[in-house]
Amino acid sequence: MAETQATDLEVLTIGRVSVDLYPQQSGVPLSKVQTFYKSIGGSPTNVAVACARLGRRAAVVTRVGDDGFGQYIRSELAEKFGVDNRYVATDPDLRTALAFCALDPPTDPPLLFYREPRGPEMNLRPTDIPDIAATVPVLWTAGSRFAQEPSRSTVLEVLERRQRRPHTVLDLDYRPSFWASPQDAGAHIGQAVDLATVAVGNRTECEIAIGTADPHTAADRLLERGVSLAIVKLGADGVLVATPENRAEVLPKMVEVVCGLGAGDAFGGSLADGLLAGLDPVEIVIRANAAGAIVAGRLACSDAMPTPGEIDEMLGREQ
Repeated sequence: MAETQATDLEVLTIGRVSVDLYPQQSGVPLSKVQTFYKSIGGSPTNVAVACARLGRRAAVVTRVGDDGFGQYIRSELAEKFGVDNRYVATDPDLRTALAFCALDPPTDPPLLFYREPRGPEMNLRPTDIPDIAATVPVLWTAGSRFAQEPSRSTVLEVLERRQRRPHTVLDLDYRPSFWASPQDAGAHIGQAVDLATVAVGNRTECEIAIGTADPHTAADRLLERGVSLAIVKLGADGVLVATPENRAEVLPKMVEVVCGLGAGDAFGGSLADGLLAGLDPVEIVIRANAAGAIVAGRLACSDAMPTPGEIDEMLGREQ
């Protein structure tokens, strides 16, 4: 990848990275799996990969361990996916996180995290955050970022420094295993909502962050808190898109699901691309839905992210 100046970045994501291991034997428990396929994972990292696949200049802020898996992540990001890896720091004490996926059920496959005592990106500190985070056109972070210190305070400081500059995106991203309780998650993710311009999450994540799983009530509450674009994912019922002026429900794209993991990250990457392109919110979500559906029909996350042509092709087939 050609050297990119930090000021040229269009998207900066902050958060989790892991090495994901996918069974090559589908429909069996992990105890019966014989071989695994290795790929990069972690929602904000996948979003950066998805953005790069769509032609955007993207970087990720995270931490890996001083081990072979960390070296793999750093080299794959730059050499395979075209993601700027200059902000991937090496934690001196913790190993790179691993995540094993069981493809049963494929629509919502369970993950087994190896993050003991915790993932290295939970040690993110202000010195890990580049100055460009305050001004980059799209800053993307996720609810899991606020589960532990010092990551929580570090990322909150970044959001405060942006002063709700467009586009400050918060993926509500609730993962129970990262939190002491749903109440704890709600308090800290909710605090971040007050610093975002775009919020995206499913009904469960909305209930955790703002106290309701009802899509329209959730959209109302997000907008009342100062978010300018609220996106509530409704699963098989589609997506609710709400701004202070308008709202609409976008129908889902129907595919045969191979692995549901990564679909939301493809949605996120396409969302960031649409924000940068200045598209209408409904058009943004139509394209993001198509991106998510493409990945749901594939195995793995980062390797499965679609190109603009593939999104166009899926939308063209449905016309």
